[in-house]
Amino acid sequence: MQRNEVVLVTGGAKRVGAVISRRLHGEGKHVVVHYHRSAESAEALVRDLNAQRPHSAACIGGDLLDTAGLDDLAARAIACFGRIDGLVNNASSFHPATLGHIDEAHWTDLIGTNLKAPLFLTQALASQLRLNKGFVINITDIHAERPLRDYLVYTVAKAGLAGLTRSLALELSPDVRVNAVAPGPVLWPDESEIDTFNAAERSRIVAQTMLKRAGTPEDVADAVCFLACHAPYVTGHILPVDGGRHAYL
Repeated sequence: MQRNEVVLVTGGAKRVGAVISRRLHGEGKHVVVHYHRSAESAEALVRDLNAQRPHSAACIGGDLLDTAGLDDLAARAIACFGRIDGLVNNASSFHPATLGHIDEAHWTDLIGTNLKAPLFLTQALASQLRLNKGFVINITDIHAERPLRDYLVYTVAKAGLAGLTRSLALELSPDVRVNAVAPGPVLWPDESEIDTFNAAERSRIVAQTMLKRAGTPEDVADAVCFLACHAPYVTGHILPVDGGRHAYL
């Protein structure tokens, strides 16, 4: 009997990450939900998934900025179900970093979560992914190709992640498929943390889409599911999920 494929989703407890976890689980995957500070949300999500299908979900905590700890995080992820077939590098930091005011903390956090962690976590899981003919899916951003003003370090990090996606597709071929999803206006940042995207700015951004509406976390999750489950001959590809906004930028 063929065993269920197991997918590790970083930042998989909340927001888009939780929807991705649910979508992959609905496709029949076992899911390992990674969290940093969202233990309660991760445990609640896992309880719900296991209620739907017993022994099909687990969660692990870890700080992705702790590069030295990523080998251990990878080992704990594998130990949950005895294997890892897929990795979704979803976890991300997002905050302004304006030229003239950028400091080491901006660089450490934004490069660390958006670029460094995906590289080193993929490296830690590479032998397992090769063994299982698995996949990696990175969550980039349409601004990896078109910079976002006042978000210089974030833009650089996501541009690096786009380059990493293509490079890993080459390095891990022919055994592992590596792709990315590049969301546009899908889920606005928490207003308590970032006040950049007020109502007028949100309207302006949505007006730049061809479909004249914001997307949903489900749109991103569906794209991830397509690349994970239904695109066996696709690798090195970055799929925009932005209502066509990239054509305007």
